[in-house]
Order: sequence, then C-alpha cells, then structure tokens
Amino acid sequence: MGAEVILNASRRKRLEAGHPWIFANEIERMEGEAEPGGLVAVRDHRGRLLATGYWNPHSQIAVRAVAFGPLERMDRAFFVKRFEACRRHRERFVEHPRDCRLVYGEADFLPGLIVDRFGGVLVVQILTLGMDVRRREIVEALKDVFQPDGIYERSDVPVRKLEGLEERTGLLYGECPETVVIVENGIELEVDIVNGQKTGHFYDQRENRAAIAPLMTGWGARSGIRYEERDALDVPDDYFALRGIGRPDDGGRMRVPVNANGRVVTYPHWDGATVLECFAHTGSFTLHACRYGAKKVTCLDVSEHAIETARRNVQRNGFEDRVEFVVADAFDYLRGQAKALEERARRAFAAKEGKKIDTSVPIGGEGRTWDVVILDPPAFAKTRSAAENAVRGYKDINLHAMKLVNEGGYLVTASCSYHVSPEMFLGAIADAAKDAGKLLRLIEWRTQAKDHPQILGVQEGQYLKFAIFEVRSRASI
Repeated sequence: MGAEVILNASRRKRLEAGHPWIFANEIERMEGEAEPGGLVAVRDHRGRLLATGYWNPHSQIAVRAVAFGPLERMDRAFFVKRFEACRRHRERFVEHPRDCRLVYGEADFLPGLIVDRFGGVLVVQILTLGMDVRRREIVEALKDVFQPDGIYERSDVPVRKLEGLEERTGLLYGECPETVVIVENGIELEVDIVNGQKTGHFYDQRENRAAIAPLMTGWGARSGIRYEERDALDVPDDYFALRGIGRPDDGGRMRVPVNANGRVVTYPHWDGATVLECFAHTGSFTLHACRYGAKKVTCLDVSEHAIETARRNVQRNGFEDRVEFVVADAFDYLRGQAKALEERARRAFAAKEGKKIDTSVPIGGEGRTWDVVILDPPAFAKTRSAAENAVRGYKDINLHAMKLVNEGGYLVTASCSYHVSPEMFLGAIADAAKDAGKLLRLIEWRTQAKDHPQILGVQEGQYLKFAIFEVRSRASI
C-alpha cells in the first residue's frame, strides 16, 4: 500500500465501532500520494492499521472504508466476492429475491453503491468517486454474479455533487425496458426504472406493507353484520356470482353474513376496512390493502403520473372495483376533510341545542372518515438544519390524519427522514394526538426491510420509522 492516512488522537472512535466514514477533520496527515478515488491505508495516531478505504480529497467524507484490514485492490474479483455475499443474504431473508435491493451501500460493506433488482434488470446508483472510478469492474462483477438481461444507471442524485461528480443516467449493459413488472408479497407492480423516483421502487417498505394485513378485516360487525346459517336455496345468486363459486348441488344449510335487517350480504368484502393512502406514489399500500381484504381504498398522490401508474397496478391485480383515485396535495386534502368534519360537527351540535345554524360558512370538503389512514411521505428533512421544520410537518399531517380515523381505527404513519430521529418523530405524533384530543395505542413499530440491513453504530443507515397506532378519542375511554 502506497499512501497512508494517519488519524488524529482526539477523534471519536467511530471507525473502531464499525462506521466506515472518515471525515477530513479527523485526519492528522497523509503520507504518500494517492489518486482521487484510490485506496489508502488508515492508521490511528499510534500507527496501528485500522482499515483500508478509498480517498476523495474534495469530499467532506475524505475516506470511506471498504475493509477493516489490508486490501490491495478493488478489482472485479473483489466485487464478485462482495456481491456473492449480498446474494446469499437476500436468498436467505427475502421471499422473492428476484425483486429486491441487492446492494445497500455501507450496510453491505460497499459504501457509495446501491443496486436494486427488478427481475432480469439491475438498476445501479453510484454515489461516490471511489465507486465511480470502478464502474467497469462493478458492471462486470454484477454480470458474473447475477447474469442480468440489462443494467441501468440511475445516478441522478444531488449527493454526487458533494463528491465532485455530475449526475448521470443511462444503459450500462444489455437491454432494459423503460418499465418492468415485479412481485411483492404476491402482488404485481409496474416499476418505471427510467422516470420513477430514485431507482423506481421503494423496497424498504416491503415488510411494512405486509404488516397492515391485520387491519384490513374485522369491520363488518360495526355495521351490524353477523353470520347466520341459512338454507343454501334461500341465498341470493349474487352471493355466489360475486365470489366466483357455485351454489351447492345438494342444498343444505350454509353460514353466510347477514345485515341488521336479516338480509344476506352479497358483497364479498363486507368485512373490509375503508382505507385512505396518502403519498401513494404507485399505489403500493393501496394494492396491499386490497389484497388483504379492504372494502374501499382512496389512493391519493399529488402526481398525475404516479396516479396513472397506480391505476395500472390496480387494474393489473384486479382491484379496480375497490379503489378510487385522487390527485391532490396530501396536506391540503387532509386539512380540508378535517375542517369539513369539524364544521359538520359544529352544525350538528348547534341544531341539537336549538341554536340558529350559520350556513354562511362553507363546509368546504366532504368531511370523510376512514377506518385506516396511511401516511408514507417522502423525506421532509434532507439536511440537519431542516429537521425542525420537518417535525412541524409531521405533526401537522398526522394531526389532521388522526382526526379522519374512525373511532378505534388505525393510523399507519412513516418517516424516511434520517435527520428526524425516532424520538423526534414520535414526539411530533404525541403532540398531534394531544391537540386532536386523541389517545394513541402503539400496535407496531418497525424499520426498513431485511434487504436494507443495518450496521450497528452506523446511524445513517437507520433512517426509516414506521408505526401503526390505534386511534381513540379521549372521550371514549
């Protein structure tokens, strides 16, 4: 090894704890010379070898460790070995490893490299100079290990500028269609690898989307629906037709749902939840809600392009009879629904008290409510300085969302802002609940999927917060 970086004695011992980043202000001196992107040995102030990493003198993160010991070169064989380890991890923990995140940067000991797999297509993000100068080796090793039909680059991310790199996209190998179809939890989804957000799909929420399954059924009793035994000959034809089953040839009795008037309920999803998904993107949570039995889902996103993709995904899976689509800003939509709900309640109270109702105040919205409201917004804080405003944003959106949850229903809420800690996120939700007069019971707390592993001590890789709350009014307890 030619060049060596000597760390100063006063630095925090993050590298020894497994964190691969070495900031410029942690370096006491450099001995020898290295090309930008080249490998350097990293030693403590006593001369002990701690790691080997690639060097960028123009970045605040001056060295990113790729081995905690000596390493001669990051060549094709190096990447093949690392990619094989990535593959084994996904094959062990991911149900459908043909569609998943294959490489997750620092957590897979390949800082600055992201690879998502969409069937036969690999989508690559190269974020750092040290990886950028090894583009050819990366592509060749990906071909060796995964035998893809094509490799497409989506390095159109601002973080590259911090490394002195331009954003870039384009075909790296083979053939890549603009859109591909993947399978997630038994659901087919269309992914736009060329124009979609980031690599085209957010795999990090895969297991969280499956976690909503228990929320989607068990709501029929609220409408007075119960099961009764009836003679099969007395059950309406629609009951069988809507379920795609035939009437029993031998007649007899069968257990069927009936409403408060004693009539057989023919709609097959009578026990399902009403659901609102905000920031739907391409409708991932909407699709899962339908698969798990939801009765009706409102799929909302500000992007017409995203909603069109969501519409195609819904049609592809045969859920179109249960989904309505709304193109709107989520903040405005939730605020408008909550305001209309409050105005309706005010008028109802005035009428009950025999007071004159002021109808000059427009209601403004429908004042709708749902059994389950899902919030999966993009990151509100891209920098540490933006965290305070982001917390206010999380409070605002959760405040209005929980007002629209039916009594005893559920709020499903997430944050992917790394700079907003779990404590800050939960604090914002607690403040919102207080202002809304709600009691929240935490049902589940989760983070990102298993194809997004986390290195203990590398907080930057632990960004996703996901919670399911039961929502009750304080007056109901």
